[in-house]
Amino acid sequence: MHTERTSSTLDSPLTLACGQVLPNRIMKAALSEGLATGEHSPDVRLERLYTQWGAGGYGLVLTGNVMVDRRHIGEPGNVVIEDDRDHDALSRWAKATRDGGSPVWMQLNHPGRQANPLATHAKPVAPSAVAPGIPGLPAPRALTDYEIGDIVERFAAAASVAETAGFDGVQIHGAHGYLVSQFLSPSANKRDDRWGGDLDGRMRFVLEVVRSIRATVSPGFAVGIKLNSADFQKGGFTEEESRLVVEQLTGEHIDLIEISGGSYESPAMMGRPVTVADSTRAREAYFLDYAREVRQAAGDVPLAVTGGFRTRSAMSVAVGSGDCDVVGLGRPAAVVTASGHALIRDSAERLESPRITLGLPKKYSALKSLDGALDLQWHTDQLHLVGNGGDPDPGRPLWKTTATMLQRNGVDAFRSRRGSTGPDPALRKFERERFIGRYLANPVMRGLTAAGVRISSMTDIETVGRKSGLARQVPVSAKFDATGAWIISQHGTRSGWGANIADEPRVRLRVGTEWRPGTAVFVYDDDVTERARSFASNPLLRRLVSAAFTALQTTPISVRVTFDR
Repeated sequence: MHTERTSSTLDSPLTLACGQVLPNRIMKAALSEGLATGEHSPDVRLERLYTQWGAGGYGLVLTGNVMVDRRHIGEPGNVVIEDDRDHDALSRWAKATRDGGSPVWMQLNHPGRQANPLATHAKPVAPSAVAPGIPGLPAPRALTDYEIGDIVERFAAAASVAETAGFDGVQIHGAHGYLVSQFLSPSANKRDDRWGGDLDGRMRFVLEVVRSIRATVSPGFAVGIKLNSADFQKGGFTEEESRLVVEQLTGEHIDLIEISGGSYESPAMMGRPVTVADSTRAREAYFLDYAREVRQAAGDVPLAVTGGFRTRSAMSVAVGSGDCDVVGLGRPAAVVTASGHALIRDSAERLESPRITLGLPKKYSALKSLDGALDLQWHTDQLHLVGNGGDPDPGRPLWKTTATMLQRNGVDAFRSRRGSTGPDPALRKFERERFIGRYLANPVMRGLTAAGVRISSMTDIETVGRKSGLARQVPVSAKFDATGAWIISQHGTRSGWGANIADEPRVRLRVGTEWRPGTAVFVYDDDVTERARSFASNPLLRRLVSAAFTALQTTPISVRVTFDR
C-alpha cells in the first residue's frame, strides 16, 4: 500500500483493509443535514439530497451526524438509530446514494455535553461535569460506569442496523468536541476511574466503541473514525496525544482515519482559531502538516484530510505526495453537489465555497462560536434547499441564514412533540420561547457586550423579582427618545422581566454607561412588528426583524418606559 500512496492520483482507486474498494480519492465529508422527521427518522429530503451526492462522482460519501440515543441530540433534525424501527427509510437513504455509484458510510455520534438544549429536555451527559465554553450550553452531569457501557453498546447496535439497511460502513465521530472527543480531552475528562486519568484511560472509551462495532458487523463492513489532530484549547487534547491514539487504533482493524481538529468552542475545522502558516495556506488543507507527521503512526491505515482544500492542484499534490490518501470535501460539496465529477471528470481547477462571517475584528473572540454557527447554518441551508427539491444558492444572504437558524433551533426543535401527549400547546409554545431567549438570544447579547461591541439599540433593563424582591438585569433592545424608550417584551407578560413589570412597573434602563430610573407600561394596541422594525437602521436588518418574529412565533408586546424627570 505504501507504493500505491506515492504514485496515486485523484482518480486512483483505494483498497481498504476490509476489502472495499473506493473508486477514487475524493470523499464527501460529513455535513450535519438536520433533515430528519419530527420522530428523528430519515426523511424523503435526505433521499433527494443523497441522490445528488451519490451521483456526484465521489469515491466515498459520508452521512452527517446520526445519533445513537434520542435522549441526547446534537442538532434539531438529527437522525437517531436505537433499533431497526426505521429500517425501510434507512434502506431508501442508502440506496439513493449507492445507485449513483458511490459507497456510503454512516457517521455515528453522541453529542455528550454539546447536546442541543432546544432539541431535547434531557440533562446533557459527559465524562465529567465540566461545562463547555459555548454560550447557552448548560453544565452536564458525569456519566456513570454503567451508562458508559450502555453508550458503547448503542454505537454497536446502530452500526449493525446501518449494515442491514445497506450502508457500506460507519464512521465514529471522534472530533469537534462531541462525546468521544470529550473522553480524549484532559480538559473535559477529569475522571479518576478506568475511563479517565492518563491517556490510556481517556482513550479506553473510543477503543471500546471500535471493538464493540467490529465484533458486531461483518468483516467486509468498513469502520472508520474522525479524529482531532488537537483541540486547539489550553489544557486540551494535543497533537502528541492524537498520534498515540492513532497508533492504538491501527491495531483495531480500522479502515480509514479522517483527520480534523478543534471543536465548536475553537472551530479549527473552519480555519478560525489559529494563525495559519504560509506553508499551510499554500497547500490549503488545515491539517495536512499533522497528517504528514502522523503517517508513521498510522502504518498502513489510509488517512483522509478534511478542511481547507479548494483547488484541484493542491488536492493532487497532497495525494500524489502520500501526505494523505483521501481528500475530504465538506462545505464545497454543499454548494457544488457534484464536486467529485467537477474535479476528476471535468478537471475544474477550483471549487468555490463562500466563507460566511459577521466580519468582526479578531479581537471579538467572544463571538467566534456565533460566527462559526452562522457559517455552518448557511451551508446547512444549502442542504435544505436541495432536500426540498431545489438547487444550492451561493448568493444566499446572511440575514436569511440568521432567520432560519432561529427557526430551526427554535420552532423546528420542538415539532417532534406535536403528536405526543403531554403539556398543552400553549405551554409547549412558552417553553420554546423561553429556551430561545435563554440559550440563543440572551447569550448572543451577552457575548456582544463581553466583546465590547455596542449597538445603538442594545441595552439592559433592571426589574424587581416578583418572588425574590431582588434586582434582575437582562439584555433587551431599545429605541430611546427625549422622554424615555420603547422596548419589546418578546414573550409578552409571560417573560420573566415582563411579569416583573406587570407586578412592579418601576425599572431602570442602561443608557450608555449610566442607569436611568423610570416607569414601564405595556402598550397593547401598538403595532409591535413596526415598532421593532423601527429599531433597525438599514433595510436588511428590518427584514431580519420581521423574519425573526415569524420564525420564533412568539407573542411580543410593546413596552413604553418613561424616565423620571
